Amino acid sequence: MQANFLIDLGDKAQVPIISFSATTFGWREVVPIYVDNEFGVGIIPFLTDALEKVNARVPYRSAIPSMATDDQIVAELYKLMTMQTRVFIVLCADLSWLPVVHQSKTTRNDE
Repeated sequence: MQANFLIDLGDKAQVPIISFSATTFGWREVVPIYVDNEFGVGIIPFLTDALEKVNARVPYRSAIPSMATDDQIVAELYKLMTMQTRVFIVLCADLSWLPVVHQSKTTRNDE
């Protein structure tokens, strides 16, 4: 439902924000990080299509379970840190994702 709303809003606004960012900043590879729920699964195909239209590859999609533990989040973040990709798009529908952002900062500082 939320994904459909965002897609509809984007269509009405006709502002290709992701495409603009990808071309302006020269993104060649992008990894979306999203909650593995209706919102995340619903928007990923549209995001991937928009990125591929401007020649930005999506080599990996990071789906985090909605009830992920801190250990699961850290494991996924470490996996992402080993990749060559340096552009990550975090998709979230609410503030419940603040622990992921906090974990990413903590994980990066632990390095």
